[in-house]
Amino acid sequence: MATFSTSSNRPYHIVIFGATGFTGQFVVEEVARTVSEGPKGNLKWAVAGRSKDKLDKVLEQAAEALGKPELQSEVDVIVADVGEPDSLAAMCKQAVIVLNCVGPYRFFGEPVVKACVENGAHCIDISGEPKFLESMQLNYQDKAAEKGVYIVGSSGFDSIPADMGVIYTRDQFKGTLTAVESFLTASSGPEGGCIHDGTWQSAIYGFADSDKLRSLRKKFGHKSLPVVGARIKRRGALFFSNEIQQYAIPFMGSDPSVVKRTQRYLHEELQESPVQYGAYAGVGCISNIFKLLFAGIMFWFFVKFSFGRNLLMKFPEFFSFGFFSKEGPTRKQMEGSSFRFAFFGEGYTEGTEPTEAKPNAKIRTLVQGPEAGYVATPIAMVQAAITMLNESNSLPKTGGVYTPGATFAKTTLIDRLNKHGIQFSVL
Repeated sequence: MATFSTSSNRPYHIVIFGATGFTGQFVVEEVARTVSEGPKGNLKWAVAGRSKDKLDKVLEQAAEALGKPELQSEVDVIVADVGEPDSLAAMCKQAVIVLNCVGPYRFFGEPVVKACVENGAHCIDISGEPKFLESMQLNYQDKAAEKGVYIVGSSGFDSIPADMGVIYTRDQFKGTLTAVESFLTASSGPEGGCIHDGTWQSAIYGFADSDKLRSLRKKFGHKSLPVVGARIKRRGALFFSNEIQQYAIPFMGSDPSVVKRTQRYLHEELQESPVQYGAYAGVGCISNIFKLLFAGIMFWFFVKFSFGRNLLMKFPEFFSFGFFSKEGPTRKQMEGSSFRFAFFGEGYTEGTEPTEAKPNAKIRTLVQGPEAGYVATPIAMVQAAITMLNESNSLPKTGGVYTPGATFAKTTLIDRLNKHGIQFSVL
């Protein structure tokens, strides 16, 4: 099995690949904050990317932002490029865990996964792209298991809050939890907020490839998961949610597919009762609905054609009403932003046999935290790595390509997240 310890040949617990990217720079800062949480209180780490000069600059910026001038001399720099397999292999041979921040993953993710599997490094990414995530499971599950390597995707805001939120809700429920619905809401401060257009690009390609995702899923040959208890009712494309007292739509990200993969693993490998899941996002008031409808119509039209996709990528602010931008949010905007995931679960009390009759117990839980994309995501990603390093005996018995929930269901990841500002609670 691949190691979870450093050695003279593998000197780094963590290597951040793509450290100079928009998200990567904040992952660098988060790792720098948490070095005392590494094995034996000491985390050995390095940064990696295509340009040594830019990597040096990122360390300089982190040193200034955190008041830690020693970062510039103590953190090593590794030059590696997705387009140069030998450089990826050399990087992976030096790392226990590679934190891969290079997206869109559909274009740049597989070479990193391949290099990690072949060279004995575990890999954590923050992809929200179902086609990439599921194709990595299809293509590398057996190879990763054979090597004892853990490949864990979607370990940022997509999809740790949702995936671990369902597991937390199940663990807090006294009985058999059969269904959960989550409602995401986000808020920003007086400075407003936005998302870097790297996420926008991933969404464009994801919707364009939706047919390919359906054909990919057929290759798994999965049987349908059993429905325990009453079947969850699916909501409409736009509805008023009494749960969060605002209009809501189905959540368009990777959370539903990630949670379903986790529930399949827990059912098939650990013989646990699967939980049905529905994911929704609040859109607020009527004016927001009109913006959403207009943007959605334009998006669906343009994403079908190559010239349309080029326009969407060239003018993200225009087509998203400022929600996405090429510059990304400022630090002030991030400081004023936050998210809330409200989970509404139902099931059957202890001693009651789940049937098709109406569930007789409910639970409500909450996962909340700071700005989702560039504060909560680095926290989630880094704590996932810290948990793997410190609790390897609580991970799945064999290596493989896993979801966060499958990887961390039996660990203290939720407790670690609670201590770092992503808080799980029962209401």
